[in-house]
Amino acid sequence: MASGGRGGGGTAEQRRARVRLEISREAARLFWAQGVAATSGAQIAGAAGVSTRTVWRHFRSKESCAEPVVTQGALALVRVLRRWPRHSSLEEHLVTELSAVRGTLPPAGLADELLGMRMIVLAGTEPALRTAWLMACDQTERELGVIIGERLGRPVGDLEVRTHAAAAAAVVRVLDEHIGAAVLADADLTGYRDVPSLSRHFAHAIHTATRGIVGEPVGPVGPVGPGGPGEPDEPGEPAA
Repeated sequence: MASGGRGGGGTAEQRRARVRLEISREAARLFWAQGVAATSGAQIAGAAGVSTRTVWRHFRSKESCAEPVVTQGALALVRVLRRWPRHSSLEEHLVTELSAVRGTLPPAGLADELLGMRMIVLAGTEPALRTAWLMACDQTERELGVIIGERLGRPVGDLEVRTHAAAAAAVVRVLDEHIGAAVLADADLTGYRDVPSLSRHFAHAIHTATRGIVGEPVGPVGPVGPGGPGEPDEPGEPAA
């Protein structure tokens, strides 16, 4: 995750990402404190310490300012899933990786996590913020398609791959919305309170939603025929 400081070195793209995140943080705080309608671009610029022109250079509308904060959690999950070894189950991988990530998360990262939850909850009543959240979910689905396709030895455009990616992304969206609402309402978080329990819950839900296809360890990818990975192209003929 990006750090909380402005300025500094890095490439032009990294500097742009830092500025966008700073603006997004301040916009999210204002949206939560006083509502989207009552927040102006000038207020967001003042809180972020930049000019109004800078805000509009980085964002197409005031509501879109929430996008970097909203998408951080989804992008972090995708980065974890890209490192998913073929010999590990999803549950094993998430428990190990998310525990490690959580253990090294800086205070700014924890604050961003809370801001993200607030924006996801607020998106339930703010259509423009809902758009930002659904765009993040769509990006997650596309990334999951690549990951699942690789594990199944099928192309990204394969109908089964797309179906499983859509189901897994829907699980992530619904659980993020449910958990965010529970955290902010100080509701019962049994089963979600620690990282291992949370990881197992996500893994089990994805496994169930994909009919057990996504979540199990897989072997080496073989040749892809009509019957799937490692299947011959024609009955009775050896695989290519």
